[in-house]
Amino acid sequence: MIAFLTSSPFREDVDRPTFSNMNGFVDRIRGCLPPNPRCLYICSSPDRRDLNCRFGADVFSAFSDAGMYFSSYRVLDAYNADEAAELVADSDFLVLAGGHLPTQNDFFQQIDLRQLLEGFDGVVMGISAGSMNSADVAYIQPEEPGESAAEFERFRPGLNLTDVQILPHYQKVKDDILDGLRLFEDITYADSMGNTFYAIPDGSYIVCDADGTVLFGEGYRLQDGVMEQIAEDGDETEL
Repeated sequence: MIAFLTSSPFREDVDRPTFSNMNGFVDRIRGCLPPNPRCLYICSSPDRRDLNCRFGADVFSAFSDAGMYFSSYRVLDAYNADEAAELVADSDFLVLAGGHLPTQNDFFQQIDLRQLLEGFDGVVMGISAGSMNSADVAYIQPEEPGESAAEFERFRPGLNLTDVQILPHYQKVKDDILDGLRLFEDITYADSMGNTFYAIPDGSYIVCDADGTVLFGEGYRLQDGVMEQIAEDGDETEL
């Protein structure tokens, strides 16, 4: 299995969803996909069929515009969750959607996705929440009002595609305030005690395969309450 764990792979200077080739993302994922793969888009909001189909179509369009074409493209959400095992087994490429992290984690556990991915020999691409839920233990960074509370469950079983715990969209959220607290300095720094998180901005991504784990682009390591930059744009850094 090869996993591409992104913050966001999309450009922000265009009107339609289009992949950015920052740090060689498009070239690298194109080189890993088989010809005309069977793709499965796995949602983050299982009950929102309208959003799932629209976002799935956006991803499909972005791949097509980048010259990557699928022999089949399907969406997995609550409406066909009972077919999850068959859909995963019949796919070469899985896209794990972005969205609300705990909601997606609940859905992944509902369909036993961690178990379904054991032995999966294709390519996985995570987007934001999908990347965060790819860890063995997913860190559920608070994002919505009320989630800063001490009783909010911050660590949950993930998909076990990697040991790396990612904090996406760092350039956007590093100064966020949640429930009157600083998201990073007051919440996430404390959660990093005894843990290691990797904060990456949009355009950076992490690739996990049999040879190891490599960060492509800018990145930061947060460990035991200390944040340090470990890579700049254009770098390739082994983790």
